[in-house]
Amino acid sequence: MLFRSTTENRGSTYVGGQASVAANYKKNDLQVGFLSFYQHDSQVFGLIFNDGSGNPPFNISESPTANLETFYIDDRFKPFSWLTLSAGMRPTRFSEGSFPAGSPETPASESAISPRFGATVTFPKLRWTFRAFYGHYYQAPPIETVSGELASLCDNHAFACQFLTLHGERDEEHQFGVTIPYRGWVLDLDNFKTDVANFLDHNNIGASNIFFPLTDTRALIRGWELTLRSPRIAHRAQVHLAYSNQIAEGGGVITGGLNNAAVCAPNSVTGITPYLCPLDHDQRNTLNVGGDVNLPWRSYASTNVYYGSGFGNAFPGQPYPGDYLPQHTTFDLSLGKDFGERFTASLTVLNVANRRAEYDSSVTYGGFHWNLPRQIYVELRYRFHY
Repeated sequence: MLFRSTTENRGSTYVGGQASVAANYKKNDLQVGFLSFYQHDSQVFGLIFNDGSGNPPFNISESPTANLETFYIDDRFKPFSWLTLSAGMRPTRFSEGSFPAGSPETPASESAISPRFGATVTFPKLRWTFRAFYGHYYQAPPIETVSGELASLCDNHAFACQFLTLHGERDEEHQFGVTIPYRGWVLDLDNFKTDVANFLDHNNIGASNIFFPLTDTRALIRGWELTLRSPRIAHRAQVHLAYSNQIAEGGGVITGGLNNAAVCAPNSVTGITPYLCPLDHDQRNTLNVGGDVNLPWRSYASTNVYYGSGFGNAFPGQPYPGDYLPQHTTFDLSLGKDFGERFTASLTVLNVANRRAEYDSSVTYGGFHWNLPRQIYVELRYRFHY
């Protein structure tokens, strides 16, 4: 069933404030603060059915509210020139109100305490810097509500959905890395892992473009990142490289919001439903290589090559086989020249070879998406006051 005519108007009013105090005492840098806001939404949603189903049109108005208060304290202690320690804490309180009487969702009221710890060590002779971090984060849920005729659509067998109370996302993150300088070159390598409870996501009702937020039991995002930056070569050129190997997976069951589908689909071969499966933005390998050079006659050029191993494939075999879309590579180029002290002209071409690649085949983003075709930009800049 397709919805042909929808109307949605949403306005939000915020009132809030923030106060912080910073102090330096001996080898400590201390910061203490408080943040609070109140939100009032005005939501109007209307729907007209043009699919021959005979469902009457409807119009729903809602005005949910929410407020958040958080206190934070953070201290950076530097006992030696080569060692920095950090510790902090952020208690947060979030609550909702003014939900419609007929809403299947109940207002959330919850609190979270988020501790954070970090350390940085620099070896003086090598000038290598090692860093480590561990912390918790809380993200409040959107104040999206459902009531009336829209909630009753879930009674339709074509949708088979229900709406659950949305709770906030809770992240546990750790990372460690090292920065290595050598004769003007700088190499940075880090590892990270984020374990998420109540992962905030979204889905659509049926084959429509009506999207609602939801939360999954768990998401696990982990990976390695490497960057390399050169010094100025022959006082003219500099090159850079950035590589990421990342795995982004989600799983479990839907714990809040729109509940109309399993988080992970059964394996096409074994028929077994895995606990974790790739998220729609999961791309295992990403590489950027580029550089810039100062040319004669006050001109310059820069370039970048981007490679991606392919995002998750929502429909294996239609037409691409496997769990991931095809790999893709694009090349960008920019040329520029200064004319005197005031006038500059530049030409930028993105995706020079005009290669097209499908980035997303998941219906949860309202259709399929491809990368942009070749784009050409010309910029003329004149400085009136130099």
